[in-house]
Amino acid sequence: MTQPCVATGLDRLVAGDCAELRGQRLALLAHPASVDARLRPAATLLQAADGADLRCLLGPQHGLRGETQDNMIEWQGYRDPVTGLPVYSLYGEARRPTPEMLAEVDTLVVDLQDVGARYYTFVWTLLYCLEACAAAGKRVVVLDRPNPIAGSTEGYILDPAFASFVGLAPIPMRHGLSMGELALFCRRHFKLDVDLQVVEMSGWQRSLYFEGTGLPWVLPSPNLPTVTSALVYPGFCLLEGTEVSEGRGTTRPFEIFGAPYIDPDALVRHCARWELPGCVLRPLHFEPTFQKHAGKVCGGAQVHVTDRAAFRPVLTATAVLAGVLALWPDEFAWRQPPYEYEEQKLPIDILAGTDAYRLALEAGASPWDISAGWQDGLAAFSAATAEIRRYD
Repeated sequence: MTQPCVATGLDRLVAGDCAELRGQRLALLAHPASVDARLRPAATLLQAADGADLRCLLGPQHGLRGETQDNMIEWQGYRDPVTGLPVYSLYGEARRPTPEMLAEVDTLVVDLQDVGARYYTFVWTLLYCLEACAAAGKRVVVLDRPNPIAGSTEGYILDPAFASFVGLAPIPMRHGLSMGELALFCRRHFKLDVDLQVVEMSGWQRSLYFEGTGLPWVLPSPNLPTVTSALVYPGFCLLEGTEVSEGRGTTRPFEIFGAPYIDPDALVRHCARWELPGCVLRPLHFEPTFQKHAGKVCGGAQVHVTDRAAFRPVLTATAVLAGVLALWPDEFAWRQPPYEYEEQKLPIDILAGTDAYRLALEAGASPWDISAGWQDGLAAFSAATAEIRRYD
Protein backbone atom coordinates (compact mmCIF):
# COMPACT_ATOMS: atom_id res chain seq x y z
CA MET A 1 0.00 0.00 0.00
CA THR A 2 1.46 3.37 -1.02
CA GLN A 3 1.98 6.06 1.57
CA PRO A 4 -1.01 8.46 1.53
CA CYS A 5 -0.41 12.18 1.23
CA VAL A 6 -3.20 12.94 3.72
CA ALA A 7 -3.27 11.87 7.36
CA THR A 8 -6.74 11.77 8.91
CA GLY A 9 -7.46 12.81 12.46
CA LEU A 10 -7.37 9.14 13.43
CA ASP A 11 -3.98 8.65 11.75
CA ARG A 12 -2.57 11.68 13.55
CA LEU A 13 -4.06 10.61 16.88
CA VAL A 14 -2.49 7.15 16.61
CA ALA A 15 0.85 8.62 15.45
CA GLY A 16 0.87 10.66 18.66
CA ASP A 17 0.12 7.58 20.78
CA CYS A 18 -3.37 8.94 21.52
CA ALA A 19 -1.87 11.43 23.99
CA GLU A 20 -5.04 13.57 23.91
CA LEU A 21 -7.06 10.67 25.34
CA ARG A 22 -4.84 9.36 28.11
CA GLY A 23 -6.54 9.01 31.44
CA GLN A 24 -9.96 9.40 29.82
CA ARG A 25 -12.94 7.05 29.84
CA LEU A 26 -14.05 6.99 26.21
CA ALA A 27 -17.06 6.37 24.01
CA LEU A 28 -16.47 6.06 20.25
CA LEU A 29 -19.00 6.99 17.56
CA ALA A 30 -17.91 5.12 14.45
CA HIS A 31 -18.93 3.11 11.37
CA PRO A 32 -17.16 0.86 8.82
CA ALA A 33 -15.17 3.75 7.28
CA SER A 34 -13.68 4.60 10.70
CA VAL A 35 -10.30 3.08 9.83
CA ASP A 36 -6.75 4.35 9.62
CA ALA A 37 -4.59 4.40 6.48
CA ARG A 38 -3.76 0.72 7.07
CA LEU A 39 -7.47 -0.15 7.33
CA ARG A 40 -7.29 -0.84 11.07
CA PRO A 41 -10.59 -0.03 12.83
CA ALA A 42 -10.67 2.97 15.15
CA ALA A 43 -12.23 0.87 17.92
CA THR A 44 -9.36 -1.61 17.85
CA LEU A 45 -6.79 1.18 17.90
CA LEU A 46 -8.41 3.07 20.76
CA GLN A 47 -8.91 -0.07 22.81
CA ALA A 48 -5.18 -0.84 22.48
CA ALA A 49 -4.05 2.75 23.18
CA ASP A 50 -1.93 3.15 26.28
CA GLY A 51 -3.74 5.05 29.02
CA ALA A 52 -7.08 5.32 27.18
CA ASP A 53 -10.10 3.46 28.53
CA LEU A 54 -12.66 2.69 25.81
CA ARG A 55 -15.97 1.92 27.53
CA CYS A 56 -18.58 1.73 24.74
CA LEU A 57 -19.28 2.12 21.03
CA LEU A 58 -22.03 4.09 19.28
CA GLY A 59 -23.21 3.80 15.70
CA PRO A 60 -25.15 6.15 13.35
CA GLN A 61 -27.67 5.36 10.61
CA HIS A 62 -26.89 2.05 8.84
CA GLY A 63 -25.24 0.71 11.99
CA LEU A 64 -21.80 0.49 13.53
CA ARG A 65 -21.05 -2.28 11.02
CA GLY A 66 -22.94 -0.67 8.11
CA GLU A 67 -25.23 -3.63 7.56
CA THR A 68 -28.66 -1.91 7.63
CA GLN A 69 -29.32 -1.23 3.98
CA ASP A 70 -32.16 1.25 3.63
CA ASN A 71 -33.50 4.47 5.13
CA MET A 72 -35.71 4.19 8.22
CA ILE A 73 -34.40 0.72 9.07
CA GLU A 74 -33.69 1.08 12.76
CA TRP A 75 -31.23 -1.11 14.60
CA GLN A 76 -30.78 -2.12 18.20
CA GLY A 77 -27.74 -2.16 20.47
CA TYR A 78 -25.72 -5.32 21.17
CA ARG A 79 -22.35 -6.39 22.53
CA ASP A 80 -19.54 -6.17 19.99
CA PRO A 81 -17.93 -9.60 19.58
CA VAL A 82 -14.54 -8.10 18.61
CA THR A 83 -14.00 -5.61 21.41
CA GLY A 84 -16.46 -7.06 23.92
CA LEU A 85 -17.90 -3.57 24.43
CA PRO A 86 -21.56 -2.54 24.51
CA VAL A 87 -22.81 -0.96 21.28
CA TYR A 88 -25.55 1.69 21.34
CA SER A 89 -27.72 2.71 18.40
CA LEU A 90 -28.13 6.39 17.53
CA TYR A 91 -30.61 5.69 14.75
CA GLY A 92 -33.92 4.49 16.07
CA GLU A 93 -35.53 4.90 19.44
CA ALA A 94 -32.63 7.15 20.54
CA ARG A 95 -31.01 9.39 17.95
CA ARG A 96 -28.85 11.20 20.51
CA PRO A 97 -26.74 9.78 23.33
CA THR A 98 -28.77 9.29 26.49
CA PRO A 99 -27.44 10.10 29.97
CA GLU A 100 -27.14 6.35 30.54
CA MET A 101 -24.89 5.93 27.49
CA LEU A 102 -22.59 8.70 28.72
CA ALA A 103 -22.72 7.89 32.44
CA GLU A 104 -19.28 6.24 32.60
CA VAL A 105 -17.68 8.38 29.87
CA ASP A 106 -15.46 11.47 30.10
CA THR A 107 -14.90 11.98 26.37
CA LEU A 108 -16.92 11.07 23.28
CA VAL A 109 -14.66 10.45 20.28
CA VAL A 110 -16.34 10.94 16.88
CA ASP A 111 -14.77 9.36 13.80
CA LEU A 112 -17.25 9.43 10.91
CA GLN A 113 -16.64 9.73 7.18
CA ASP A 114 -19.06 12.32 5.78
CA VAL A 115 -19.82 12.57 2.05
CA GLY A 116 -20.30 16.33 1.66
CA ALA A 117 -24.11 16.58 1.49
CA ARG A 118 -26.53 18.16 3.98
CA TYR A 119 -28.93 15.21 3.76
CA TYR A 120 -26.36 12.73 5.06
CA THR A 121 -27.57 12.07 8.58
CA PHE A 122 -24.13 11.49 10.13
CA VAL A 123 -23.78 15.29 10.33
CA TRP A 124 -26.90 15.55 12.45
CA THR A 125 -25.92 12.62 14.64
CA LEU A 126 -22.76 14.64 15.31
CA LEU A 127 -24.87 17.67 16.24
CA TYR A 128 -27.02 15.60 18.61
CA CYS A 129 -23.83 14.31 20.23
CA LEU A 130 -22.55 17.85 20.73
CA GLU A 131 -25.85 18.84 22.32
CA ALA A 132 -25.94 15.78 24.59
CA CYS A 133 -22.34 16.27 25.69
CA ALA A 134 -22.96 19.96 26.35
CA ALA A 135 -25.87 19.01 28.62
CA ALA A 136 -23.88 16.29 30.39
CA GLY A 137 -20.60 18.20 30.71
CA LYS A 138 -18.70 15.74 28.54
CA ARG A 139 -15.81 16.45 26.18
CA VAL A 140 -16.05 15.77 22.43
CA VAL A 141 -13.05 14.94 20.25
CA VAL A 142 -13.75 14.87 16.50
CA LEU A 143 -11.20 13.02 14.37
CA ASP A 144 -11.37 14.90 11.10
CA ARG A 145 -11.62 13.27 7.68
CA PRO A 146 -11.60 14.58 4.08
CA ASN A 147 -14.70 15.83 2.36
CA PRO A 148 -14.48 13.24 -0.44
CA ILE A 149 -16.06 15.50 -3.07
CA ALA A 150 -13.82 18.52 -2.35
CA GLY A 151 -14.85 21.97 -1.24
CA SER A 152 -17.40 23.23 -3.77
CA THR A 153 -20.84 24.36 -2.59
CA GLU A 154 -24.18 24.12 -4.34
CA GLY A 155 -27.89 24.29 -3.60
CA TYR A 156 -30.24 26.07 -1.25
CA ILE A 157 -29.34 26.98 2.32
CA LEU A 158 -31.70 25.24 4.74
CA ASP A 159 -34.66 27.34 5.86
CA PRO A 160 -35.17 26.55 9.60
CA ALA A 161 -38.90 26.08 8.91
CA PHE A 162 -37.91 22.90 7.03
CA ALA A 163 -35.49 21.50 9.60
CA SER A 164 -35.47 17.71 9.96
CA PHE A 165 -33.05 14.84 10.44
CA VAL A 166 -31.84 15.44 6.86
CA GLY A 167 -31.00 19.05 7.72
CA LEU A 168 -30.84 20.84 11.06
CA ALA A 169 -28.56 23.83 10.39
CA PRO A 170 -28.39 26.52 7.67
CA ILE A 171 -25.92 24.87 5.31
CA PRO A 172 -26.28 24.21 1.56
CA MET A 173 -27.09 20.91 -0.09
CA ARG A 174 -23.41 20.47 -0.98
CA HIS A 175 -21.59 22.13 1.89
CA GLY A 176 -17.86 21.85 1.07
CA LEU A 177 -16.76 21.38 4.71
CA SER A 178 -15.04 18.62 6.64
CA MET A 179 -16.68 16.87 9.59
CA GLY A 180 -14.49 18.79 12.02
CA GLU A 181 -15.44 22.10 10.45
CA LEU A 182 -19.11 21.13 10.63
CA ALA A 183 -18.67 20.45 14.35
CA LEU A 184 -17.16 23.91 14.83
CA PHE A 185 -19.94 25.50 12.78
CA CYS A 186 -22.68 23.74 14.76
CA ARG A 187 -21.13 24.66 18.10
CA ARG A 188 -21.05 28.32 17.07
CA HIS A 189 -24.45 28.43 15.36
CA PHE A 190 -26.32 26.71 18.18
CA LYS A 191 -24.24 28.45 20.89
CA LEU A 192 -23.31 25.14 22.52
CA ASP A 193 -21.23 25.26 25.68
CA VAL A 194 -19.27 22.10 24.95
CA ASP A 195 -15.59 21.24 25.28
CA LEU A 196 -14.80 20.44 21.63
CA GLN A 197 -11.44 19.45 20.16
CA VAL A 198 -10.93 18.76 16.48
CA VAL A 199 -7.91 16.62 15.62
CA GLU A 200 -7.20 18.11 12.23
CA MET A 201 -5.93 16.34 9.13
CA SER A 202 -2.57 17.04 7.62
CA GLY A 203 -2.03 17.31 3.87
CA TRP A 204 -5.65 17.85 2.86
CA GLN A 205 -6.63 20.78 0.65
CA ARG A 206 -10.21 21.76 -0.11
CA SER A 207 -9.67 21.23 -3.85
CA LEU A 208 -8.69 17.58 -3.30
CA TYR A 209 -11.06 14.75 -4.20
CA PHE A 210 -10.78 11.54 -2.23
CA GLU A 211 -8.61 9.63 -4.70
CA GLY A 212 -6.02 12.39 -4.37
CA THR A 213 -5.58 11.67 -0.67
CA GLY A 214 -4.02 8.26 -1.20
CA LEU A 215 -6.33 6.90 1.50
CA PRO A 216 -8.36 3.71 1.00
CA TRP A 217 -12.06 4.29 0.26
CA VAL A 218 -14.36 2.34 2.54
CA LEU A 219 -18.04 2.80 1.73
CA PRO A 220 -19.50 4.88 4.59
CA SER A 221 -22.99 3.50 3.96
CA PRO A 222 -24.31 0.66 1.78
CA ASN A 223 -25.50 2.82 -1.13
CA LEU A 224 -22.36 4.92 -1.56
CA PRO A 225 -19.92 2.28 -2.80
CA THR A 226 -17.61 4.61 -4.76
CA VAL A 227 -16.35 8.17 -4.74
CA THR A 228 -18.39 8.78 -7.89
CA SER A 229 -21.58 7.74 -6.11
CA ALA A 230 -20.68 10.23 -3.37
CA LEU A 231 -20.03 12.91 -6.00
CA VAL A 232 -23.50 12.62 -7.57
CA TYR A 233 -25.26 12.15 -4.21
CA PRO A 234 -25.79 15.87 -3.34
CA GLY A 235 -28.00 16.10 -6.41
CA PHE A 236 -29.55 12.71 -6.92
CA CYS A 237 -30.48 12.14 -3.30
CA LEU A 238 -33.25 14.64 -4.14
CA LEU A 239 -34.93 11.82 -6.06
CA GLU A 240 -35.68 10.27 -2.67
CA GLY A 241 -38.34 12.98 -2.47
CA THR A 242 -40.07 11.51 -5.54
CA GLU A 243 -41.40 8.17 -6.75
CA VAL A 244 -38.57 8.05 -9.31
CA SER A 245 -35.98 5.44 -8.36
CA GLU A 246 -32.63 6.89 -7.29
CA GLY A 247 -31.00 3.57 -8.15
CA ARG A 248 -31.26 1.79 -4.82
CA GLY A 249 -31.37 -1.90 -5.58
CA THR A 250 -28.80 -1.55 -8.38
CA THR A 251 -25.01 -1.71 -8.42
CA ARG A 252 -24.80 2.04 -9.13
CA PRO A 253 -27.10 3.82 -6.65
CA PHE A 254 -27.53 7.57 -7.30
CA GLU A 255 -25.63 7.29 -10.59
CA ILE A 256 -28.59 5.39 -12.07
CA PHE A 257 -32.18 6.65 -11.90
CA GLY A 258 -35.52 6.06 -13.57
CA ALA A 259 -39.08 4.78 -13.43
CA PRO A 260 -41.21 2.33 -15.44
CA TYR A 261 -42.92 5.10 -17.41
CA ILE A 262 -39.76 6.98 -18.50
CA ASP A 263 -38.54 6.78 -22.11
CA PRO A 264 -34.74 6.99 -21.66
CA ASP A 265 -33.93 8.53 -25.02
CA ALA A 266 -36.69 11.14 -24.75
CA LEU A 267 -35.51 12.20 -21.30
CA VAL A 268 -31.85 12.46 -22.33
CA ARG A 269 -32.76 14.50 -25.44
CA HIS A 270 -34.88 16.82 -23.29
CA CYS A 271 -32.09 17.38 -20.76
CA ALA A 272 -29.50 17.98 -23.49
CA ARG A 273 -31.07 21.38 -24.22
CA TRP A 274 -29.69 22.69 -20.91
CA GLU A 275 -26.04 21.86 -21.75
CA LEU A 276 -25.26 20.44 -18.32
CA PRO A 277 -21.56 20.85 -17.54
CA GLY A 278 -19.12 18.09 -16.68
CA CYS A 279 -21.30 15.07 -17.39
CA VAL A 280 -23.06 12.89 -19.95
CA LEU A 281 -26.46 11.31 -19.38
CA ARG A 282 -26.57 7.87 -20.98
CA PRO A 283 -29.99 6.30 -21.66
CA LEU A 284 -30.52 2.93 -20.04
CA HIS A 285 -32.99 0.40 -18.65
CA PHE A 286 -32.59 -1.33 -15.29
CA GLU A 287 -34.52 -3.48 -12.84
CA PRO A 288 -34.12 -2.62 -9.13
CA THR A 289 -33.86 -5.62 -6.83
CA PHE A 290 -35.41 -3.75 -3.89
CA GLN A 291 -37.08 -0.48 -2.85
CA LYS A 292 -38.84 1.65 -5.48
CA HIS A 293 -40.13 -0.32 -8.50
CA ALA A 294 -38.45 -3.51 -7.31
CA GLY A 295 -38.67 -6.21 -9.96
CA LYS A 296 -39.94 -3.80 -12.64
CA VAL A 297 -38.04 -2.64 -15.69
CA CYS A 298 -37.37 1.10 -15.44
CA GLY A 299 -36.31 3.52 -18.11
CA GLY A 300 -33.88 6.25 -17.14
CA ALA A 301 -30.23 7.19 -17.41
CA GLN A 302 -26.82 6.90 -15.84
CA VAL A 303 -24.85 10.01 -14.97
CA HIS A 304 -21.29 9.75 -16.28
CA VAL A 305 -19.12 12.48 -14.74
CA THR A 306 -16.56 13.64 -17.31
CA ASP A 307 -15.17 16.72 -15.53
CA ARG A 308 -15.44 16.79 -11.76
CA ALA A 309 -14.49 20.44 -11.44
CA ALA A 310 -17.24 21.50 -13.84
CA PHE A 311 -19.89 18.98 -12.75
CA ARG A 312 -22.76 20.35 -10.68
CA PRO A 313 -24.71 17.49 -9.12
CA VAL A 314 -27.63 19.57 -7.81
CA LEU A 315 -28.08 21.38 -11.13
CA THR A 316 -27.94 18.05 -12.99
CA ALA A 317 -30.53 16.37 -10.77
CA THR A 318 -32.71 19.46 -11.04
CA ALA A 319 -32.57 19.17 -14.83
CA VAL A 320 -33.60 15.52 -14.62
CA LEU A 321 -36.56 16.36 -12.38
CA ALA A 322 -37.57 19.23 -14.66
CA GLY A 323 -37.42 16.89 -17.64
CA VAL A 324 -39.51 14.16 -16.03
CA LEU A 325 -42.10 16.71 -14.88
CA ALA A 326 -42.30 18.21 -18.36
CA LEU A 327 -42.56 14.93 -20.26
CA TRP A 328 -44.62 12.79 -17.86
CA PRO A 329 -46.61 15.18 -15.65
CA ASP A 330 -49.43 12.69 -15.08
CA GLU A 331 -47.17 9.82 -14.02
CA PHE A 332 -44.68 11.79 -11.93
CA ALA A 333 -45.37 11.98 -8.18
CA TRP A 334 -43.72 13.49 -5.13
CA ARG A 335 -43.08 11.01 -2.35
CA GLN A 336 -45.37 11.42 0.64
CA PRO A 337 -44.33 11.44 4.31
CA PRO A 338 -43.25 9.94 6.63
CA TYR A 339 -39.60 10.29 5.73
CA GLU A 340 -36.62 10.43 8.10
CA TYR A 341 -38.82 11.00 11.18
CA GLU A 342 -40.79 13.83 9.53
CA GLU A 343 -44.53 13.09 9.53
CA GLN A 344 -46.01 16.23 7.92
CA LYS A 345 -43.75 18.01 5.43
CA LEU A 346 -43.08 16.59 1.99
CA PRO A 347 -39.78 14.70 1.72
CA ILE A 348 -38.70 16.87 -1.24
CA ASP A 349 -39.19 20.02 0.83
CA ILE A 350 -37.10 18.85 3.77
CA LEU A 351 -34.42 17.55 1.41
CA ALA A 352 -34.29 20.85 -0.45
CA GLY A 353 -34.57 22.75 2.82
CA THR A 354 -37.32 24.90 1.33
CA ASP A 355 -40.55 24.56 -0.63
CA ALA A 356 -39.25 27.09 -3.19
CA TYR A 357 -37.44 24.29 -5.02
CA ARG A 358 -40.53 22.15 -5.52
CA LEU A 359 -42.70 25.14 -6.42
CA ALA A 360 -40.20 26.29 -9.05
CA LEU A 361 -40.11 22.84 -10.62
CA GLU A 362 -43.89 22.61 -10.64
CA ALA A 363 -44.04 26.04 -12.31
CA GLY A 364 -41.79 24.82 -15.14
CA ALA A 365 -38.70 26.88 -14.27
CA SER A 366 -35.48 25.87 -16.00
CA PRO A 367 -32.72 24.27 -13.91
CA TRP A 368 -30.45 27.23 -14.63
CA ASP A 369 -33.06 29.68 -13.36
CA ILE A 370 -33.58 27.57 -10.25
CA SER A 371 -29.84 27.44 -9.59
CA ALA A 372 -29.64 31.22 -9.85
CA GLY A 373 -31.94 31.34 -6.84
CA TRP A 374 -29.39 29.80 -4.49
CA GLN A 375 -26.29 31.81 -5.44
CA ASP A 376 -26.77 34.62 -2.90
CA GLY A 377 -27.21 32.07 -0.13
CA LEU A 378 -23.96 30.35 -1.09
CA ALA A 379 -22.06 33.63 -0.99
CA ALA A 380 -23.45 34.36 2.47
CA PHE A 381 -22.55 30.85 3.65
CA SER A 382 -18.98 31.25 2.43
CA ALA A 383 -18.61 34.48 4.41
CA ALA A 384 -20.28 32.99 7.50
CA THR A 385 -17.95 29.99 7.59
CA ALA A 386 -14.67 31.78 6.85
CA GLU A 387 -13.44 31.69 10.45
CA ILE A 388 -14.16 27.99 11.01
CA ARG A 389 -12.50 26.75 7.82
CA ARG A 390 -9.25 24.96 8.58
CA TYR A 391 -7.93 23.82 5.18
CA ASP A 392 -8.08 26.81 2.83
